[in-house]
Amino acid sequence: MTTLLAFIVTLAILIVVHEYGHYRVAVACGVKVLRFSVGFGRVIWRHQRGETEFVVCALPLGGYVRMLDEREGPVAPGEIHRSFNRASLPARTAIVSAGPLANLLLAVLLYAGAHWIGVDEPKAALSAPASGSLAERSGMRSGDWVRAWSGPDGAWHELDSLNELRWQLTQHTLGGLPLTLAVTDLRGQHRREVRLDLQQLSTREVDASLARRIGLGQPYSEALLGDVKAEGPAAAAGLRKGDRVLRVDDQVVEDAAQLRERIREAGAGDRGRAMRWSVERAGQTIELTVTPRIVQEGGRSLGRIDAYVGQPPELVTVRHGPIDGLVKGAQRTWEVSVLTIRMLGRMLIGEASIRNLSGPLTIADYAGQSVQQGLTYYLGFLALVSVSLGVLNLLPLPMLDGGHLMYYLFEAVTGRPVSDLWLARLQRGGVAILLLMMSVALYNDVARLLGLH
Repeated sequence: MTTLLAFIVTLAILIVVHEYGHYRVAVACGVKVLRFSVGFGRVIWRHQRGETEFVVCALPLGGYVRMLDEREGPVAPGEIHRSFNRASLPARTAIVSAGPLANLLLAVLLYAGAHWIGVDEPKAALSAPASGSLAERSGMRSGDWVRAWSGPDGAWHELDSLNELRWQLTQHTLGGLPLTLAVTDLRGQHRREVRLDLQQLSTREVDASLARRIGLGQPYSEALLGDVKAEGPAAAAGLRKGDRVLRVDDQVVEDAAQLRERIREAGAGDRGRAMRWSVERAGQTIELTVTPRIVQEGGRSLGRIDAYVGQPPELVTVRHGPIDGLVKGAQRTWEVSVLTIRMLGRMLIGEASIRNLSGPLTIADYAGQSVQQGLTYYLGFLALVSVSLGVLNLLPLPMLDGGHLMYYLFEAVTGRPVSDLWLARLQRGGVAILLLMMSVALYNDVARLLGLH
């Protein structure tokens, strides 16, 4: 129920803001607005305010603003000057572009609000990189705390959290650019620089698991044991909550992520492999033999010891003042807009996977998750979807606002509007493209839910 309500609220906010942009600018340009609709289909609520009817319809997957237009019906002679088709080219351009721009402005304010409120995010302290990964080859190691980043221009930027690091990894990988990190140990000492040659990666690898493939997937956590399940392999071996694991099979354990990986690997095969553990307990070192049980996941045999391994990651509060928060909100809106356009462009030419397209099921799922995490997370999610909606509507596709702007550009260059014949052809082509995109997005949603992606 939370997911459904969050999804409906998300759609309602974004649709109302988008259509209000069209409505407000149309009124300012002297164009008569007949109806402001949230949703399509059967009307379930209506209210007449002045000359405009405000309605809410049964299908909340969009909305529209219906303006007086001679192409859609007869117009009284005294109101012809107020019809949309008689408005000047600059006025029509402003009215059409106002919807997407309203979504982008909303995103700026939402990101700014999230920065003003503040959010607790994982500290950019990293566990040991995966063996053979780009991060390991670049010199990253367990306990590295990333303090700043630098791109090809050489300018250094302070890094707030692990989430910010993941964002920069995505940005630079998609741009085919190297990323240099300034790292210290966990005490903030022994600063050094590490260069990640992200240009070696394919842009098709840009997705939610990018950081893990680079080798920087998990925040640092000590190899401490939490709750131990009774009668599980850990309890049978004599392990207790609070034990610090020092070595496994005479190999030093650097962090909890590495310990979890060794436990999983010990489950390969038909039966669990016995491991020799050295643990520290109350200042003493104890030697134990631990044999994990076997579980099947994704067609693989993995080991489990039925104990919580590691501690929750250390969190840092990321918060900014009024002006700085607003500036960062505008910066993030711009960055997400550019990233969205790049991703769409690369998907079009086959350099990025179409799996990155998400539909209503994924949006609903993320809406529910963000609401449960707190207001700041929901504001960030809402801003992200608002940017996506604004950018998508500015694409030069018929049926979208960007398609109409292309018609107006043609009119500005040639001095005449697009013919009715070509308008009809372009509209049919636009419908086909949008249906194809929606089908791919919905397929991706279902595949994610079924674990196929």
